[in-house]
Amino acid sequence: QVQLVESGGGLVQPGGSLRLSCAASGSIFSINAMGWYRQAPGKERELVATITGGGRTQYADSVKGRFTISRDNAKNTVYLQMNSLKPEDTAVYYCNANVRSGIWDSAHDYWGQGTRVTVSS
Repeated sequence: QVQLVESGGGLVQPGGSLRLSCAASGSIFSINAMGWYRQAPGKERELVATITGGGRTQYADSVKGRFTISRDNAKNTVYLQMNSLKPEDTAVYYCNANVRSGIWDSAHDYWGQGTRVTVSS
């Protein structure tokens, strides 16, 4: 099994910054893409940003220029630096990782438990 543990959420004022972290552990042979998704109250979960094993990134239009995704492959950890936060960024943020547990295994998606980000004055 693979576990993803997120940290770094909290309450921040508009215009502020937060850094989310997500560490993967367990039965890991390799990790393909990692990413962050979010779900606001009453809305569906949406993609925020993803990063491939080679470092290629993708962002939702709503966060481009404000959020930066990065990863440390040696630590099996993905980060989300969030700057210039807006009230509409308020949501539960979920980490996702596409993990292969063995050399002959297929890759599977795993999710963290979520960390809440609240942007409010």
